Amino acid sequence: MLETSARLLRLLSMLQSRPDWPGPELADRLGVTTRTVRRDVDRLRELGYPVESATGTAGGYRLGVGAALPPLLLEDEEAVAVAVGLRAAVTGSVSGIEETSLRALAKLEQVLPSRLRHRVAAMQSAILPLTGPGPAVDANLLAALAASCRAHEGIRFGYRQSTRRVEPYRLVHTGRRWYLLAFDLDRDDWRTFRVDRIDAAPQPGPRFAPRPEPGTDLVAFVSDALSSAPYRFQAKILFHAPIEVVAEHTSPTAGRLEKHDDRSCLFYAGAASLDQIAVYVALKGIDFQVLEPPELRDHVRTLAARLSRAGEELSVDDVPDLRQESDSSAVKEKPCMRHS
Repeated sequence: MLETSARLLRLLSMLQSRPDWPGPELADRLGVTTRTVRRDVDRLRELGYPVESATGTAGGYRLGVGAALPPLLLEDEEAVAVAVGLRAAVTGSVSGIEETSLRALAKLEQVLPSRLRHRVAAMQSAILPLTGPGPAVDANLLAALAASCRAHEGIRFGYRQSTRRVEPYRLVHTGRRWYLLAFDLDRDDWRTFRVDRIDAAPQPGPRFAPRPEPGTDLVAFVSDALSSAPYRFQAKILFHAPIEVVAEHTSPTAGRLEKHDDRSCLFYAGAASLDQIAVYVALKGIDFQVLEPPELRDHVRTLAARLSRAGEELSVDDVPDLRQESDSSAVKEKPCMRHS
């Protein structure tokens, strides 16, 4: 009986982790036969979980939408993450969910074991929220986009006075803004969209088969799309410091970091002008070398010479305007000296 209950909990956790599961794959993961999987699915249905099944030689299962929310299976780390996230939502960048976040948090903390409540309280006491100037995103819109990503359902929405038809894949949060990573059907290419610029009511479309993701590193792809691709100048900088050190002074929206070796890293960024790149990199306070483009190297040399001249000590005789001003001040002061 205990073995069956443990298997049911594991099956439920797997069904909650992704939209669709082929029956043979579930059986293989659980170490049972497909017939046992069917019996376990029937038990979950008796407990109120709306598990849907698909016919066919392989068969398949998915956790459907029920009339009421069934109990969720959360591990300790997941429960702590949810609790901390709900508390942070009150001052986060998603608008309209403050009150509901508090209600959900109250329900969750009511059933948390004492050991987890202490962990949540300790983490929260050490967190000081500092909200940025980024635009708030409607919680309903964010939830709708997340649901479309999970269900592999195409959507249609207005964006910057145009209509876009996309296959949504991921939501990306940079700390200040939310972005949607999607495949644009009309442009036949991957795109990132600022969620705060998407119409509040995207129209659902047909389901789609997932495409191969754009590269092996989605974080790097999104970072490049936000920090480099839209700009005229593309720079490649070698920082003479470990990537962990440089990462403390930059963000994914400013550029992408890549490890070069244990003592250096590469930084890829874009900007509308060479000045923006040169000043941004120089202000890091870390030795660096410009690898690309060649014109940025020349620009940095010119800027370095200008800054060097600005730091030189100058006498009044070296600058005619200052000398004239000094002479004029001396003349004006003479009557005061005689009067004294």
